[in-house]
Amino acid sequence: MTRVDGLHHITAISGEAARTHAFYSRVLGQRLVKKTVNFDDPGTYHLYYGDERGLAGSVMTFFPFAHARPGVVGAGQVSLTHYAVPVGSLGFWEARLEAAGAPLIAREAVFGEERLVSQDPDGLLLALVEAEGDTRPGWTTEEIGAEQAIRGFHGATLALNQGAAETEALLTGPLGYSRVEEVPLGKGRLVRFAAGDRAGVVDLHIDPSMGFGLEGAGSVHHIAFSVPDRAAQEAVRAAVAATGQPVTQRIDRQYFHAIYFRTPSGVLFEVATEEPGFDVDEPVEALGAALKLPPQHEPLRDRIEAVLPSLEDAA
Repeated sequence: MTRVDGLHHITAISGEAARTHAFYSRVLGQRLVKKTVNFDDPGTYHLYYGDERGLAGSVMTFFPFAHARPGVVGAGQVSLTHYAVPVGSLGFWEARLEAAGAPLIAREAVFGEERLVSQDPDGLLLALVEAEGDTRPGWTTEEIGAEQAIRGFHGATLALNQGAAETEALLTGPLGYSRVEEVPLGKGRLVRFAAGDRAGVVDLHIDPSMGFGLEGAGSVHHIAFSVPDRAAQEAVRAAVAATGQPVTQRIDRQYFHAIYFRTPSGVLFEVATEEPGFDVDEPVEALGAALKLPPQHEPLRDRIEAVLPSLEDAA
């Protein structure tokens, strides 16, 4: 049976790069583990934030565009990104986010888990979930200790107004997720699936009356699931293709290998390998310190560096 090991990364679109960097590195205390560029648009950063090594299941990545139009959260998107935090730390996070000007949208219990819902400066919705039994070490800072540090992802919520049965079949078939529980939510329902040992939760918010989302700043571009290596990835690829779902060939992303397919509900899925990892071109202690370019863009380094904005301009 094919299966994935929970999430690998989530990639979103943001506005100003410095503002994004300030929020994720200073407020949330995530480590900038890779500073590179969008392979298809090298005049734009691709920034990766995660734990010490940028291990699978911890990495939030951004394509920042200073003048991006605001996105609209809706069907066909990842509507909520879940971070795992230690039990008992929500009070700390509520005060910290309030001090940073991030709005408190909800403090609630969902599927028996306490969580705090807020948003980043571009409106990207985030939930900090008190995750029982998550023993991953978080990345600590001078202001965020081990008792509060984000452990990585807990999971994500996908918003659907169509293709729910087909999306569920992809999750429980080729990706190897298990259906856990279902509860009513507004005019629709929330269905939980789980896989792997960490970052393994996927919730489907299913509501046929929901409007479609609009891609832009504050929206998720795609969600990536984790496999250990290319052999496991090829097994998942074959299983997805066997369902009749179009899926790309393998693409080398320098720090992982990727395949992509779009679900009938409109959400873009990626399956990414854990190898070779973010330390393939710089040591762990120096991750994120230098601008790293793929080989095809290295001859353009001077031009690229001239147009990329500073990450330290935000107050």
